[in-house]
Amino acid sequence: MEKEIIEEIYRVVDEYFTEPELNKLIKVFVEEKNVERSTWSSITRSVHGMLGGDSPAIHRAAALTEVVMLALDMIDDLQDQDNWSKPWMSCPQAYTLNGILGFLITFMGELSTFNTGDSSQPALPAKEISRLLARAVHGQQLDINGSIQTEQDYILMVQQKSGSLIQLACYMGYALIEHLDQEQIDRLNELSYCIGIIAQIGNDVNDLQRYDVKNDLLQKKRTLPILFLLEDSPKEFPILTEYYEGRVSKEDFLLKKLDCLAYVKASGCLEYSQIIQALYKERAEKLLETIPDSLWKDQFVAVTIG
Repeated sequence: MEKEIIEEIYRVVDEYFTEPELNKLIKVFVEEKNVERSTWSSITRSVHGMLGGDSPAIHRAAALTEVVMLALDMIDDLQDQDNWSKPWMSCPQAYTLNGILGFLITFMGELSTFNTGDSSQPALPAKEISRLLARAVHGQQLDINGSIQTEQDYILMVQQKSGSLIQLACYMGYALIEHLDQEQIDRLNELSYCIGIIAQIGNDVNDLQRYDVKNDLLQKKRTLPILFLLEDSPKEFPILTEYYEGRVSKEDFLLKKLDCLAYVKASGCLEYSQIIQALYKERAEKLLETIPDSLWKDQFVAVTIG
């Protein structure tokens, strides 16, 4: 995050939370996200710039993007019960919940300052932002409730879970620009979904090859590469199917961890996932061709599809 984004986040944290311990803890969470080199605010700012925006309020909007995304990241870690190195997972859970509430309260409170009815003040419609957040929550529910059975289910879930968040980060930038045509907005929304799918597949491929508890197999998730694995596992690696069906315990499955990782590498699931990822990247690049070249566009590409 850029220095002015961090300073803006700290400003609103100081305004809303004067209890010293909670104020300090929330800033620890922010700094952890900064160490990760979070790019959410860069997406908001670069979209604003590449579409011709020049609002002096864009850095405030970008800071709010980081605030709400950090709250959602923390919720995701609590639901998955992993990422134990993060300060919001190592502190008392009650403190983490207060931190999440703090970020959400700050986000909604500051969002209202954009919607004063003053024609000289750019607006960020709360209803549209809430709709995008609700879609992301819907996608998260699909991810954790075991309803994903097919590749189509997976793509729909990712469009809602990851794509809606990319769309939100973009919206926080382009909503501050007047007179954008609907066709341009529709292309940017489709681009957001493509970027979300590209990023999620990349994360899922990486998580499947991990040796620790964050490996998605241990959580019995059904990501794109895992759906591919499960098709052949009854014949090729039956203990995986048995584990997913609850006929083998996690402890017994862990005894076959190295064999399972070897099966993952030999199965072709990683290559298949990368092919699907490449198809969405090709579509994203075609959509980007409709946007004039600029340094802002270069920055947007760098922080999204690389």
